[in-house]
Amino acid sequence: MKVTIGMRTIKTAVCAAVAILIAQYFHLENPTAAGIIALLSVTNTKRSSFETAFFRIASLILATLIAYGCFNLLGYHAIAFGCYLLLFIPLAVRGKMTDGIPVSSVLVTHYLVAGDLSFALVKNAFLLLFIGAGVALIANLFMPDFTKKLQKKQSLVDETIKQLLLGMSLYLGGKGDGRQCDRLLDNVVLSLKNAEIAARQQDENRLFSEESYYLDYFTMRRLQVDILKKMNQLVKETHDKENRVVVTDIEELLQLSSLSFSEHNDGLALQDAFAKVMKDYRLAALPQTREEFEQRAKLYQLISEFDHFITLKIEFHKKYQANVGKKKPE
Repeated sequence: MKVTIGMRTIKTAVCAAVAILIAQYFHLENPTAAGIIALLSVTNTKRSSFETAFFRIASLILATLIAYGCFNLLGYHAIAFGCYLLLFIPLAVRGKMTDGIPVSSVLVTHYLVAGDLSFALVKNAFLLLFIGAGVALIANLFMPDFTKKLQKKQSLVDETIKQLLLGMSLYLGGKGDGRQCDRLLDNVVLSLKNAEIAARQQDENRLFSEESYYLDYFTMRRLQVDILKKMNQLVKETHDKENRVVVTDIEELLQLSSLSFSEHNDGLALQDAFAKVMKDYRLAALPQTREEFEQRAKLYQLISEFDHFITLKIEFHKKYQANVGKKKPE
């Protein structure tokens, strides 16, 4: 059986060892605790590592204050420790310091075992925490840049949507395969899910930047895909033979969208093309039968959904066009 050692595993092992060595160098009591704290503090992103360190420090302050009251009132024994937990856990949860509960409680047991809560022991506990969390924090500053990975995911998503738009156009004209469109939809939904996870992780690794270009981009595409799901179903239900002018216009609109579909397209040309399709729709002869009326209604719903599809891209482009050099990938 092949065993693969990941980067985080290596980083965790190194951090734990280094934290113990530093604690031993400074002759701290229970130096192995620094290693355990480092092990628990290595996270997937820079931002989460800073949050973890902050909340663990706050958690230890709270834990020490509660332990001081419980141990001085009840003594240094198991019952006092149980009372400490009864008070500390609810307060830590309320203060959103859940991650700090195990670490802080382990350090509090050092007070319990020593039977003392002197300044030296409290200082020792905080130094162990600072060393363990600090080593993990420094290690987490070295995170890989996922920009190229995100660009590849971006290309994959956009290419799949292009194929889907073309597929719907062909199917609307009676030339394509609806099952192929369904498969493309399934593929792009999965690709977007993975892409958003990667983009969110990239954002979490930018400590001093509000940049969310890729996450916003994939969110915009996901909303567009939600619209394409509705459009795909409407295309399947549309078989209007009496309104070929309208249907042909929609086919051409979908083809144009497929050909011009890209990250840098502002959507304005498509909006003009949409306006022409809507004009032709309104000038087309009125339906004469109930079936014609229902088909025309579905066609109207189809082009209305496409209008929303275009609007999403126009709004996204307006949001980022002023900062294109800063927000867009190189």
